[in-house]
Amino acid sequence: MIRRKKFTLHLPSRKLVLGERTLIMGVLNVTPDSFSDGGQFLDARGAIEHAFQMECAGADILDIGGESTRPGSRGVSVQQELDRILPVLHQLRRRLKIPISIDTQKAEVAEAAVAAGAEIINDVSALRSDSELAKVARRHRLPIILMHMRGAPRTMQQRPFARNGLPDVMRGLRAALARANRLGIAKSQIILDPGIGFGKNYTQNFELLARLPDLARLGFPLLIGTSRKAFIGHALGGAAAEQRLWGTAATVAASILGGAHIVRVHDVAEMAQVAKIADSIAAARPRS
Repeated sequence: MIRRKKFTLHLPSRKLVLGERTLIMGVLNVTPDSFSDGGQFLDARGAIEHAFQMECAGADILDIGGESTRPGSRGVSVQQELDRILPVLHQLRRRLKIPISIDTQKAEVAEAAVAAGAEIINDVSALRSDSELAKVARRHRLPIILMHMRGAPRTMQQRPFARNGLPDVMRGLRAALARANRLGIAKSQIILDPGIGFGKNYTQNFELLARLPDLARLGFPLLIGTSRKAFIGHALGGAAAEQRLWGTAATVAASILGGAHIVRVHDVAEMAQVAKIADSIAAARPRS
């Protein structure tokens, strides 16, 4: 268990302080094929209702995505992605009190989402898919989440895994930071995500959670997304996604005690309780 470093992110509408308590990022996938909730919120009305429910349940950030990045997914066009997210964003603008993150790998989508009210960019490719995303973040002075992914969603669970998971993630995140620096992204606006489940085997996912303090030494805030993922189901003997609530809760608690600043989850009300207790345990640690 480590004592988290504090950071301040500057959004167009506010400041976000990271490290005083864990922030909850609620997941809203407006897709037909995401691994856990695909198809549930493809209808704009249902998606909007769910967004407000997550806000009421304790979400600090809403992460909206219109393209699945589950293993085996092939991606969609810019227009398809925009058709899914923009009706939701337009209805939430100025009504939702928490900031919105746009989960996309495309600069054109990010630009349209920002115009519709998004204030954070969440790029699972860490600027590998579309370096123009950096220009969007820079122009609007937005925080950007850079995630480690070995390969691409279509093939990431088929290609050989790294022999040593943590060194591979460290190298990948350092390369992402170097790209961001070359493209003019301010260090103070970067969040790192080790990409649990993205090109890692089950054992490596647990290893990453156990060694989050090593990732914290990179000197950036950490976002961890374990919610309902396959490595949890495997450890629970093949539990389906909807049966992974308690397993997810254990990984969320471990992430927070390991130094995570933000946890990305589907089950906001339950994980907000987990975060409150884990934060209380971390705060009770004797000062050295």
